Amino acid sequence: MTEAASVYPPLDQRPIKNTIVLFDVDDTLTIPRRKDQTATPEMLALLSALRHKVAIGFVGGSDLAKQQEQLGSAAIPVTTMFDFCFSENGLTAYKLGLPLASHSFIKMVGEENYKKLVKFILHYVADLDIPIKRGTFVEFRNGMINVSPIGRNASVSERNEFNAYDDVHKVRETFVGILREKFADLGLTYSIGGQISFDVFPDGWDKRYCLTHLEAEAKKPDGIEYTTVHFFGDKTYKGGNDYEIYSDPRTIGHSVKNPEDTYEQVKKLFDL
Repeated sequence: MTEAASVYPPLDQRPIKNTIVLFDVDDTLTIPRRKDQTATPEMLALLSALRHKVAIGFVGGSDLAKQQEQLGSAAIPVTTMFDFCFSENGLTAYKLGLPLASHSFIKMVGEENYKKLVKFILHYVADLDIPIKRGTFVEFRNGMINVSPIGRNASVSERNEFNAYDDVHKVRETFVGILREKFADLGLTYSIGGQISFDVFPDGWDKRYCLTHLEAEAKKPDGIEYTTVHFFGDKTYKGGNDYEIYSDPRTIGHSVKNPEDTYEQVKKLFDL
């Protein structure tokens, strides 16, 4: 994936017409938050080959800075590596390196409601009896907040330990259930993803939100109507943060186990 974007065929001249392939990031293209967390050279080469055939994009809950760490490099902006970049589920979006319209979580729910929500979350975490806690329990993003009972500053080994503990004790699932009941009037969705956290965002702002950008593209004078949208993700079960877009009738969903599985499925499906 070292080629400049200009070497790829224009979007309206890709050999497989009116088709885009979207990827989740964590555990689909990369292993999250490891020292060697960047996508492998083999994965980047596959994405480059795929991009010569179809339009490609990623859609992830994290902000663009984290996706730059995982997919890009100091010399290569991630926004040049994909035709469409949908950070924060598409609340921050780029097409061919240029920004598309963005939206704000706080503007949607209101400052006072936001403060009540965060205050409750922090009190709940303070009283939570789990083996360890680190730091950054609430991370604000443009289109959502990310909540981590252990804290996002946890090390890789601590993340693994918490994930195993959470599988048994359902810490995140219980937390989400309480928030869903307590703040039912705010119209929020709670989505468990990754190893240590869950996302909170307005209803409809899950990963399906990125599809609104594709629908808007079709209405532009020089836009393309993507009649076939493939999506690859690992958290495709109900309650996982890939479930909504994976099961949406506008997409063809592909469930993967890890980046190696993604590699094999893409290679076979598109004859690469």
